[in-house]
Amino acid sequence: MANTIEEIKKPISGEMKLFEQKFYESMQSNVPLLDKVTRFIVTTKGKQMRPMFVFLCAKLVGEVNEKTFRGASMIELIHTATLVHDDVVDESFKRRNFFSINALWKNKIAVLVGDYLLSKAVLLSTDHKDFDLLAVISRTIREMAEGELLQLEKARKLDITEEVYYEIIRQKTATLIAACCEIGVVSNNVDETMAKKMMEFGTLTGMAFQIKDDLFDYLTSNIIGKPVGIDIKEQKMTLPLIYTLKKATETDRKHYFNTIKRYNNDTKRVKELIAFVKSSGGLDYAISVMKDYQQRAKDILNDFPDSEAKHSLNLMLDYVIERKF
Repeated sequence: MANTIEEIKKPISGEMKLFEQKFYESMQSNVPLLDKVTRFIVTTKGKQMRPMFVFLCAKLVGEVNEKTFRGASMIELIHTATLVHDDVVDESFKRRNFFSINALWKNKIAVLVGDYLLSKAVLLSTDHKDFDLLAVISRTIREMAEGELLQLEKARKLDITEEVYYEIIRQKTATLIAACCEIGVVSNNVDETMAKKMMEFGTLTGMAFQIKDDLFDYLTSNIIGKPVGIDIKEQKMTLPLIYTLKKATETDRKHYFNTIKRYNNDTKRVKELIAFVKSSGGLDYAISVMKDYQQRAKDILNDFPDSEAKHSLNLMLDYVIERKF
């Protein structure tokens, strides 16, 4: 799988190396504590899929330019800020097997660092009068916050329908990937139709990405470091579970709702629920929906002439649903 990421990066390998430097520069400040935290962020970064989407989409319609780099930095600043804030909200002390910011520097500093990164994303656009990019990231931040709050509101009652689930993952996850793809083409001054088309491509890709993440909860073969059944223990209603409970008999539905509500920390009951989801076709259904989103994204790519960037985006779509972490 590592080879796949390297293969995807081929048309943009130079840009990705240069981006690391530009991203670090975009975070710098005059406060030593902040610089210490941002240095830590840079050294513990993940696969950087989001900047890859920005650069590949830019190359799909034109070239990577300075505005593209600013757009990629803005996206990564927002993404990093939301991860830092999420770890505070979730009281999580690990992130990609490293200690999280709040574990090392406590919640107050973590929240302020997240706020600082968000402000840097906005300033990066206003300083260069990239108001079209600012419009994209402002909408993205709003939607991500709305998605988190919608999930929290629904989680209390466990009344998440399939439609509500799609809206939550569209706002929480897909909206940021949509912004990557839109910013990539907008940095090449495309018309509104093209911007919307690539935003749709990113949304479909993000939906498939999140459903894949939710499937890890049921797979012992995952190497994501996420324990099997953790979503159930956290009372998160994901697609395999929503579908299974909708199709279940009244007796089964009541029994398994009770597991999620009252016995979500009972390992035996959680294992029983996972087995029920698998035998009821919950996983198969979620996989078919995920593949449908992937195919619709590929259909959009098919409208473009063949290029290295198009080939890499197709590889990225395969990676999204085949990854093991």
